[in-house]
Amino acid sequence: MKAVIAVAGMGARFFPISKTINKCMLPILDQPVVAYAVADCLAAGADHIAIVTGTGETGSQVRHYFTEDTSLKDFFTARGWQDKYQTVAHLHDQAAFTFIEQPRDGRHGTALPVMLAAEFVDGEDFLFLTGGDFLLRTDGGHDVLALVTARAMAGTPGAMAAATVPGAMAHRYGVLTTKTNAHGHLILDSMVEKPSSYQAATAYINVSRALLSGQAMPYFDALRPAASNGEYQATDAIAAYARDHDVLIHAVAGQYHDCGDATGWLAANLAAASVSVFSVATDRVTPVGSR
Repeated sequence: MKAVIAVAGMGARFFPISKTINKCMLPILDQPVVAYAVADCLAAGADHIAIVTGTGETGSQVRHYFTEDTSLKDFFTARGWQDKYQTVAHLHDQAAFTFIEQPRDGRHGTALPVMLAAEFVDGEDFLFLTGGDFLLRTDGGHDVLALVTARAMAGTPGAMAAATVPGAMAHRYGVLTTKTNAHGHLILDSMVEKPSSYQAATAYINVSRALLSGQAMPYFDALRPAASNGEYQATDAIAAYARDHDVLIHAVAGQYHDCGDATGWLAANLAAASVSVFSVATDRVTPVGSR
């Protein structure tokens, strides 16, 4: 299993702190936001992970976190703190990391990380996540693993994770409309970006986590900038792919938090602190007070 994680955004909603600190490296408790996405990929069986970073300092922070730091490891070991260092060392042990730098060449949009990772994907199935989203689970489960399992059971070429929100909140999100395929599975029909009106009681929203086959790559390659904002949008490529291939919609069990702005990031920290202490090193959820 391969995974592509996008963290190359400019962080405009977090500016000016994002001038120096990649927003995905801001902590939820004692781990950066992106580390939870990586842990979810590892739990789902991904052993080759490409992280698409921005240029300069913000990109180097991500690369440093997910690569071995021999001098730091020696420092911790000399003081008997091997267990503390293991919280990051286990990442290098479980997966091979590839880092792809997204150039500042005038192009922008959520599809660029996949387009830049074409050689890495090499026609195989791959997970695609953004590193700024956080799914809070308190039962020890992993929503990316559940997505992989659900797609295998349904036998569909692709699958998308979806959070459920009240219909009255649908206008804040990208909404996934669904239909039922011949086998009775709920699949993607269309994607509507922040609908001005929504009548149903609940809505499925895009949480930027998908499992796609290598057949999806030509749909990304064929993208042109959207007329509305000039962006290469991953949702456009996936929607085009879904017109030709069934893309399963899988409702997540975790509590979704958009950590792309200060309000969402703070809410994620408050939620995590109120129910659990997370440990990426052991890849589980430990209730507060149990250690």
